[in-house]
Amino acid sequence: MNRAKFCCLHGLTAGLLLLSSGLSMTVALGEPVHGIALHGQPKYGPDFKHFEYVNPDAPKGGEARFAAIGSFDTFNPFNIKGQAAAGIGQLFESLLTSSADEPFSEYGLIAESVDIPADRGSVTFTLRPQAKFHDGSPITADDVLFSFEILKSKGSPAFRFYYTSIASAERLDERRIKFTFAPGENRELPLIVGQMPVLSKKYWQDRDFAATTLDIPVGSGPYRIERFEAGRFIAYTRDAQYWGRDLPVNRGQHNIDRLVYDYYRDGNVALEAFKAGAYDLRIENNSKLWATGYDFPALSQGWVSKVTFPRQLPAGMQGFTFNLRRPLFQNPKVRQALAYAFDFEWSNRNLFYGQYQRTRSYFDNSELAARGLPSPEELALLEPLRKDLPPEVFTVDYQPPVANDDGQLRANFKKALELLKEAGWTFRDRKLVNVQGEPFRFELLIDEPTWERIGLPFARNLERLGIEMTVRNVDSAQYENRTRSFDFDMIVNVWGQSLSPGNEQREFWSSASADQPGSRNLAGLKNPAVDALVEQLIAAPDRTTLVTRVRALDRALQWNFLVIPHWHIAYDRLALWNKFGYPSVTPLQGVQLNAWWIDPAKAAALSQRGASSEKANQSKP
Repeated sequence: MNRAKFCCLHGLTAGLLLLSSGLSMTVALGEPVHGIALHGQPKYGPDFKHFEYVNPDAPKGGEARFAAIGSFDTFNPFNIKGQAAAGIGQLFESLLTSSADEPFSEYGLIAESVDIPADRGSVTFTLRPQAKFHDGSPITADDVLFSFEILKSKGSPAFRFYYTSIASAERLDERRIKFTFAPGENRELPLIVGQMPVLSKKYWQDRDFAATTLDIPVGSGPYRIERFEAGRFIAYTRDAQYWGRDLPVNRGQHNIDRLVYDYYRDGNVALEAFKAGAYDLRIENNSKLWATGYDFPALSQGWVSKVTFPRQLPAGMQGFTFNLRRPLFQNPKVRQALAYAFDFEWSNRNLFYGQYQRTRSYFDNSELAARGLPSPEELALLEPLRKDLPPEVFTVDYQPPVANDDGQLRANFKKALELLKEAGWTFRDRKLVNVQGEPFRFELLIDEPTWERIGLPFARNLERLGIEMTVRNVDSAQYENRTRSFDFDMIVNVWGQSLSPGNEQREFWSSASADQPGSRNLAGLKNPAVDALVEQLIAAPDRTTLVTRVRALDRALQWNFLVIPHWHIAYDRLALWNKFGYPSVTPLQGVQLNAWWIDPAKAAALSQRGASSEKANQSKP
């Protein structure tokens, strides 16, 4: 589960609005508070009026259209069945909500206050009396209790991993609910519970929560489903009666009256639709398209803009991901060898227009990344786990292979063949074979044609080693089903990371998650040392300790060769038709589309341009 708040306007990236961990409270514990912070006190006091990165006077109104790829067949985003509709999270609210200009702070949304005792063994939420579902019924402690139980029992595996340290949930009265935690240090738990989506018990109790559904659910958020056509589009309308519209955490947000998501077959078709004005805003993740794909009249005429926004979150890890469940990839020397065949430097020059930096850490672009050799504090964590860790963790600073010229690339191929030979493979008749004479052959599974231009040069390099890698592009539904059931040899995967990693690392890396269908341990890692490092990270009592423990985990992951690392950039790329207004401040967590609005003057000018163009076309002979 992406730990982003479910009502994120468009699902920008895994990195936007990601939660953090490591609760450290300086407020008086045991007294109800309006919010809780990662370290020290929350930035915003109990009487704050709005977040600083919004325009509190932003105009309401207008329509914005977005693109989605593939299809959808469910309005339940909380299980692993089907493909949820784009933007569906906007229907559901949580107990607390995050601010975007702090590493980790949460403030009351459905809950008006939070109560944490001195021993941090539980958390109690008091609900706002005005909080209501779309059908007008009040949100009660019964709904919160029901949500916790059904998410844990029938929701995505991510919920079970996040909630594994919650021992019990207890309804105290109609507006108060208490969660008691299992013994052990897990300071993130109050905030994890705060991010739980609250569902209507009345609506869901007699329905099959584990199934797909296109029945419009009863939510409590700022938007409702207006209309839809399965697989083609879904339109949301802003709820003028939304109970939380005047809360400080919402002021200046949810400004656009109507949001429409149109579905396209693939990204190339979607780009052409954007250029034709079929939708309004596009998040560009393709460096070639960013450099060359927007050369069209509307851009040069000023009707369309290309804008970048700084990204201060960890870059996370994207890479060619090995499935360690496959016998072919269980030897770490094999995984290490294949990394020598990926020529990032050539790709960056010829495919990416020099826009990217090579990723080497699971937490790049942050202080969390492991660099150099382990510090004494890291060694104190790693030494007791030495027998289950690669020896390089202690002695070598991990760096992915580099090939700045043909000479270095040839040396990389030579090193790869040496490692493969050590792993029992032999180069014979231009093919790599094992002791049984079986060829080294596997498949890279993708769901976007974009990845072919990266995968095919990699395949050609592997061919020089005698390895056959086929690139198979499947539709989004098949891809999702195959990855959920771990039916792949290699995929391109992204693990997004926050400024303060926590319980989500269990789902990413723990042995318990490796065999759980739908989990994000897609590599299938089972390593006792990594399990121990994850638990130590979750129990970190303060920021300094957390950073040390994350770096120790980073080293263990790097030297297990789970992926062939890709690349990252320190900004987001957006192309947009010039009808939007947005705040001048980009907060720590990155661009916040929830705080954007439709500028009436700009929208009117665009509308006039469209009318003039249509009239001109009609007058042509």
